[in-house]
Amino acid sequence: MSREKIKTLRLILGDQLNAAHSWFKRKDDSVTYLMMELSQETDYVMHHVQKICGFFLAMRQFAARLRSAGHEVIYLRLDDKDNYPTLDENIAKIVKNENCERFEYIRPDEYRLDRQIRQLSKALPCPTEARDSEHFLTTRNDVGEFFKERREYRMEYFYRHMRKKYNILMDKDKPAGDRWNFDVENRSKYTGQVPLPEPLLFSNDVSDIHAMLDRCGTGRFGRIEPREFIWPVNRRQALRLLKYFLQNQLAYFGTYQDAMLTDAWLLFHSRLSFALNTKILHPREVIDRVIDEWRERSGEISLAQVEGFARQLLGWREYMRGMYWMLMPGLAKMNYFGHVRKLPRFYWTGKTKMNCMKRTIEQSLQYAYAHHIQRLMITGNFALLTGIDPDQVEAWYLGIYIDAVEWVEKPNTRGMSQFADGGLVASKPYVSTANYINSMSDYCRSCHYSFKKRHGENACPFNSLHWRFYDRHRRKLSGNPRVATMYRTWDRMDKTEKAHILEQAGRYLNNIERL
Repeated sequence: MSREKIKTLRLILGDQLNAAHSWFKRKDDSVTYLMMELSQETDYVMHHVQKICGFFLAMRQFAARLRSAGHEVIYLRLDDKDNYPTLDENIAKIVKNENCERFEYIRPDEYRLDRQIRQLSKALPCPTEARDSEHFLTTRNDVGEFFKERREYRMEYFYRHMRKKYNILMDKDKPAGDRWNFDVENRSKYTGQVPLPEPLLFSNDVSDIHAMLDRCGTGRFGRIEPREFIWPVNRRQALRLLKYFLQNQLAYFGTYQDAMLTDAWLLFHSRLSFALNTKILHPREVIDRVIDEWRERSGEISLAQVEGFARQLLGWREYMRGMYWMLMPGLAKMNYFGHVRKLPRFYWTGKTKMNCMKRTIEQSLQYAYAHHIQRLMITGNFALLTGIDPDQVEAWYLGIYIDAVEWVEKPNTRGMSQFADGGLVASKPYVSTANYINSMSDYCRSCHYSFKKRHGENACPFNSLHWRFYDRHRRKLSGNPRVATMYRTWDRMDKTEKAHILEQAGRYLNNIERL
């Protein structure tokens, strides 16, 4: 170290790259910032190679930005000889060796890291202080406080509260357009109605990071072009991507946000989630830019597009974070249906005859990305219908997507996708037959299986597995009014038809690896 003594050591985690944080408003010679590439973070689940490289490159560029602004930074690379595997080992060593007088950190957004740092802080020989990330529009506890007197934790109620609180898309005390929600208008299948914009891709060089992972023997999966890394890793790139979205994709974002297409992995989605979840971008600045674009181009961009986007950031993103902190640590163990089946191997390879699964998984392996309907109604739908252990589903989602951090992925997986919380987040299980997949995509058109058949040769697995799921879990689901139609339909089928469907589902489950 170049300094004789570090007076204040401040920790910055890999998802705390918020250049607007009050910490950085002035240069302080008494402060040293600490950033670390840690094997505890690369190894807690198996990660997509793009996720590891993306986080490390974004961290390195943020550290360089701090240094250029005159801040003192200690940056430990994964292969540095004095870098211990865990966060607490490194901090304890530096605090002791450098005689630090104070340790400060930004509160982590993941429960496991929050607990780890709080326990470490108690053992350090100097005072500690935790600061807010200054990123979210709510505190950890706001969602819990909002729902404290309510029987249901529905996002829609919270979303309306946030619209009023921040005066977003409001006309005095009423929602713009006299409607809170335009979701019904945002469910169109894409069949070439308008041209698809080419995705804006970056050409970041992560070859040195990739080589470092090889040297360290870091486990990972997925595909990468080390000299053509496509994701934004700094604020300049993130703002450029935001501008591109506003100019080229926003006008049709809402309309086709649920659509899926074989030959278009992005459609009209913004691809801003990695920049948001690393805190390179602030959600309010993104929402404000979207609304400004709508006002300037109201003849081209409808309110439905803007409301659909605002709902994801202002509603769903803040709601999921709040639900995470309200339900943890119990959320991590929830398994309402008692599912225990192992995750099929094709989740890691895409080698399956089910075209929707094949395309979604292959896309995820190629880009470390799939949009919310691909995650919920393809890979999540299949996992729930087949009774996959939510622990394994969660680990897969956490590992494969570049924007996956625990505070958002755990409640999305346990709550929304797998209904493992018994309905605290979602009001019903999000499962479907092939009819839904066919209605929102072109996947079924070139599939080995027939989306029209419930049973028989080449019948789509989603169909028989769907009805088996409801039959098997009738005791737990029959009282749910949102699925009453399913049970009425099931009960109207004759016994022979039911028997054929359940027999077909059983055969598929027994041969799940060969589907």
